[in-house]
Amino acid sequence: MPLEVSAVLEGKVTGITKFGAFVALPEGKSGLVHISEVANAFVSDVHEYVQMGQTVRVKVMSVSPEGKINLSIKRALEEAPRQPFQQERGRAPAPRSAPVVAAPQAVNGPSGDTTFEDKLKRFMQESDSRIADNPLYSDRPRRSRRR
Repeated sequence: MPLEVSAVLEGKVTGITKFGAFVALPEGKSGLVHISEVANAFVSDVHEYVQMGQTVRVKVMSVSPEGKINLSIKRALEEAPRQPFQQERGRAPAPRSAPVVAAPQAVNGPSGDTTFEDKLKRFMQESDSRIADNPLYSDRPRRSRRR
């Protein structure tokens, strides 16, 4: 069964790199959560937000023709069902200072194009994914020959 874009799944963190975290999904598949999709705040180190072996909720952002799966933790949190507020006995509810406003969603233009920021984010994710596959950028120490 192929993964559907915008599906929210649970997976286990199997690897952490400087550009994101790899998550094992059901049916033996694996995907990448780019560093920009880990949290709503600026993330300089992925280790501050996830640990190896941790179970996380992720949203499927895209699946490339090559089978690469781009995931998002922060967008899965946005779609998490919100629990109704339980008021304690004898306490008055806290005053609300301002209404909660949802962040604007990317709107497709008349030609079906996404916004520039979305295009740039997608480009950066694909670029980081390609770099991860390149053996020149691996974290393994290189062996050099002496002549």
